[in-house]
Amino acid sequence: MSQTSAEQLQKDFQLVHQLADLADAITMKRYQSLDLIIETKPDATPVTDADKATEEAIREFLARERPNDLVAGEEFGVPDLTGDQRYWIIDPIDGTKNFVRGVPTWATLIALAEPNGEIIVGMVSSPALFRRWFAAKGEGAFVSVNGEEAKRIRTSQVKNLSDASISYSDLIGWGERLNAFIDLQSKIWRTRGIGDFWSHMLVAEGSVDLAVEPQLALWDMAALDIIVREAGGQFTNIDGQPGPHGKSAISSNGLLHDQFLEAINPAMRN
Repeated sequence: MSQTSAEQLQKDFQLVHQLADLADAITMKRYQSLDLIIETKPDATPVTDADKATEEAIREFLARERPNDLVAGEEFGVPDLTGDQRYWIIDPIDGTKNFVRGVPTWATLIALAEPNGEIIVGMVSSPALFRRWFAAKGEGAFVSVNGEEAKRIRTSQVKNLSDASISYSDLIGWGERLNAFIDLQSKIWRTRGIGDFWSHMLVAEGSVDLAVEPQLALWDMAALDIIVREAGGQFTNIDGQPGPHGKSAISSNGLLHDQFLEAINPAMRN
């Protein structure tokens, strides 16, 4: 990386914290409010006025600060990403169902991608959990708890599935892999249905060894991808394709990744 690009990455890293500050101010003001407006999107998932306000605010901020960058967001659409422009990927509230019910496991996810799709900056800001996880390419992954000084995080060193702890979202969306996944749960040390961003951040912290979700969108995964990788882990879809562009996610400490892929994809077994 050249000195110029390193300087730019540092600016990007600073900007993503500003965006998280902006998002937290909006989401926490609306969290558990009695007048929260909840609608149902065409895919039958909920969206609140907080989701929309947060993404709008981030888009407006980026339009001023980074007018040459594109923005892809859950609530207001995705532009053509096949050109030569960098683009920001926004999930204003990951875990909207939790947000609506007063469960504190939700977060704003923000990532920056190069034109080729590589994620170079990621932020997961979860103010109701008093935590932020963030990473930049080549700089490591970090967590800050309750606004205190950030500490570097690293994935675990567990090498065998029989000793592993796995977190997953639910049993929906597995298709023909469902039976293999259910069978695997009796062969590993511990399973917990934590779900959403937190599963993957626990992998990055080394508290969980594997996290998996069989149905996701780009904005659900982009920020998680670089944080897990910069913590020393591996991030692919359930077919083993690296990165957040494959509509599903497996994050791991890297040591268990192939074992897990083979367990849920019988065709991969030797």
